[in-house]
Amino acid sequence: MWGSTVLRRVALAATAALALTGVAACGDDSGDSGGSAGGDKKITIGYMAWDEAIAASYLWSNLLEQKGFDVELKNVEAGVVYQGLATGDIDLFLDGWLPQTHASYWERYGDKLEKIGVWYDNASLSIAVPDYVTGVDSLADLAGNAGTFDGQIIGIEPGAGLTAATQDKVIPEYGLTGKLDLKTSSTPAMLAALDGAIKDKKPIVVTLWHPHWAYAKYPLKDLADPKGTLGQAEEITTLARKGFGADFPEVTEMLKKFTMSDEQLGSLEDLMFNVHKDDEEKAVEEWLKANPDFATSLGGAA
Repeated sequence: MWGSTVLRRVALAATAALALTGVAACGDDSGDSGGSAGGDKKITIGYMAWDEAIAASYLWSNLLEQKGFDVELKNVEAGVVYQGLATGDIDLFLDGWLPQTHASYWERYGDKLEKIGVWYDNASLSIAVPDYVTGVDSLADLAGNAGTFDGQIIGIEPGAGLTAATQDKVIPEYGLTGKLDLKTSSTPAMLAALDGAIKDKKPIVVTLWHPHWAYAKYPLKDLADPKGTLGQAEEITTLARKGFGADFPEVTEMLKKFTMSDEQLGSLEDLMFNVHKDDEEKAVEEWLKANPDFATSLGGAA
């Protein structure tokens, strides 16, 4: 079910990563990049391949285009997004996980960014298995069952905060070193592996997070984390480059009003990654038609 979508997103990520040094090409005048004073209405949104980031970024691309803005979406790893925000080459990022998952990025770049608002306040990292996997209910159970999972935890992007937490905290603190290796690749690749394993009723252990539509689609259970290695619930925060608020006061006010419930985000992600899995724009259009009060609540009616 992931074929073309996986290939497309992996290609996008690779292309964007290679082109990062050229991000400035679309923001050479980043001091004016989208500056209302100069009449420029271009906004570059950076996002990583986490599903809520993709969903929120395409949603806001639609909302801003309705307001007459020229929106460019850039799919790169989290660290690259933060770097782009700090240099002014990326204007907006809708998936800042604070205070824990993106702590290292915030420590490095936070004084160069604007924090606009929190749109989801119950985000959490997890490591999960299908619920048909018996005898594994906690991260503490993994060491004794490493062979069940062929010695692998299936992860996501190498630069993700979830990857760092799993590698630096989960694996050593639960005695998994030399027993389970974290296999990193991409979020779409992890989801493809999860989908395939569940179709075949095979055991698999993956790094995952809330909110995510996979919990509605698949029979999953989060493994208990008695040592607290994955941290507590976090906030998903909208971040921008310095000067964004002054350049785009109307957009900033809309973003400050932006929130999504589990039901809203879940229904958007289901349309985007299942119903219209190759057409994010169509998914957003259908979702906005089904939720007519959403844009107007932001002051975003066309």
